[in-house]
Order: sequence, then C-alpha cells, then structure tokens
Amino acid sequence: MEIPSSTPIPSKMKAWVYGEYGNASNVLKLDSNATVPQVKEDQVLIKVVAASINPVDAKRMLGMFKASDSPVPTVPGYDVAGVVVKVGSQVKRLKVGDEVYGDINEISLDHPKRYGSLAEYTAVEESLLALKPKNLSFAEAASLPLVIETAHEGLERTGFSAGKSILVLGGAGGAGTQIIQLAKHVFGASTVAATSSTSKLELLKSLGADLAIDYTKENFEDLPEKFDVVYDAVGQCDRAVKAVKEDGGVVTISGLVTPPAFKFSLTSNGSVLDKLKPYLESGKVKPVLDPKGPFPFSQTAEAFSYLETSRAAGKVVIYPIP
Repeated sequence: MEIPSSTPIPSKMKAWVYGEYGNASNVLKLDSNATVPQVKEDQVLIKVVAASINPVDAKRMLGMFKASDSPVPTVPGYDVAGVVVKVGSQVKRLKVGDEVYGDINEISLDHPKRYGSLAEYTAVEESLLALKPKNLSFAEAASLPLVIETAHEGLERTGFSAGKSILVLGGAGGAGTQIIQLAKHVFGASTVAATSSTSKLELLKSLGADLAIDYTKENFEDLPEKFDVVYDAVGQCDRAVKAVKEDGGVVTISGLVTPPAFKFSLTSNGSVLDKLKPYLESGKVKPVLDPKGPFPFSQTAEAFSYLETSRAAGKVVIYPIP
C-alpha cells in the first residue's frame, strides 16, 4: 500500500473510543473527531491499515486492571499493521513509507496507551515495531504481534528446547495457534499435544500438533503420558499442573496460578518479530485468522462481541481501516 510522502496528516481522525468501563456493546463508540496522537521523539506515526483484537482488550475495557491502566477515554487495540507516515527525531531504523507491524504496548498491563490501534492513526515506539514480511497481507500481519510474541516469550521462559514435549491448552485460540507452530517449527518440539473443541481438531493438526485432544470428550490430565512443558492459554492451571512431568514446567497467561506454575505478562519487542521473520516468510509459521473475519472498521463493536464468545479460531481482525 503506497502512501505518498506529500500526503498531509490531518489533526482529526476516526477512532473507536470508550469513556467508561463496560462491555463493548455498551461503551464502545465511533468518534469521527478524535485527535491524531502526537509523535514523541522515539516514535513513528502509523496510518493504520489493519488491527486485531485480543482478550486483553476486552478485559481492559471491562476495567479488570484499572489500577494499572491509563485513564479513560481510551482508544483500544494492541495489534497494528500499517504504513509509517511520520518519524520522531530519534528514530533511526524506520522511515516514511515503511510497512510495519507490532504490539504497540511495551508492558501489556502497565499503563497501555490511551491511543490504541483501532483508529486511523496511532503513535508507536520504533523499538516495538518490525518491517512487515512481504508475503503477508496487512490483515495477516495485524493478527500476529501480541500472540506470536506471547507464544515466544512463554516458551523461552520455560526453557523449552529441541526434543522436548509440550501440551498446549486452548490450541485453537489466538495464542494457542502460535504456541503450537513455534514449539514445533521454531523450537523443535519432539511432541506437540493440544486441546480444542471437536470442530477445531483438524486445525490443530494442520498447525503441527501430533496429538489433538477433544476437551469435550476427554480430560487431558488423565492421559498416561506427561509433558516437559504445559502452556496454559485458557486458565486451567489447576489441571495443567497434573499433566506435567516431575521436573517439567507449567506456564499460564490466564486465570489463577497453581504452583509450581508461573504466569507472565508480555513485554512487547519488535526484535522478536524480526527474529521470527524467516519462519513467516518461508510459510513454516502462519497467521491464523478466524473465518468469520476480517470485520470492517464499522463493525468493531460486533467483532468484540464475537471475541467475547471465546469461540474464535485464531485471531479476530479488523480490516480495512479507512
């Protein structure tokens, strides 16, 4: 997508905004007169082409971490893909016209930006962005940053490495679809097992799962084999710890923590996207977009309602953004 360098940047933009906490259907409104954010010296301004939404967006909108949130009104959205239209004075790597993607909030739960990606423009630190792989569309790229970085950080934190086995709980979700692929194709897992509902078992296998477990029919903790690592992406930590080997590790990104498991919040970093670029360009690791989408920008509130059903396979993407 070409954006002429001479195109003037407006002072106002369309953006989805909430001024109070609650469900998207009640509090999220389209503002056609929102202010285009100012660019700090280490930031670039992105003309947003596509965005995706995550459970953290919905939880934030509900006020579930208001103690560490930035004050409302808020433009939600962590994941972005778009084109650089302005660069700050300290920006060294990126230039106007670059097609980029990233998770715009460095520490996911610590004062995330008030001006997120569900808008025509967003300002982001250069360090959080990477050049978009040429083989990916903007919609595909927007689906990746938060979940692929979460998958990578969790695997690194457990010390996952080639030859180890892993069980992924919630294998068909946004994070789960990337955890399966990175464990298998990047880290070199010996065995990848994953859970999902009946209709999504084939998706798990297509992503690299050796064992696809239908959670509606069997309990993963009753399997005879135990795993080196269990990665819980759904909040079943109390059961996850029963499926791990004695010297293994359990990591969770949702719900309560049962020892010896641990929980983490993502630290966003564009260098992780750069590191994974060869796997994305070769097609070994693929974006997974829910087939109901992408949702047009005008239907962002409906996209949140769909996300809240927890039935999405892969990511819910908003595209195109005007």
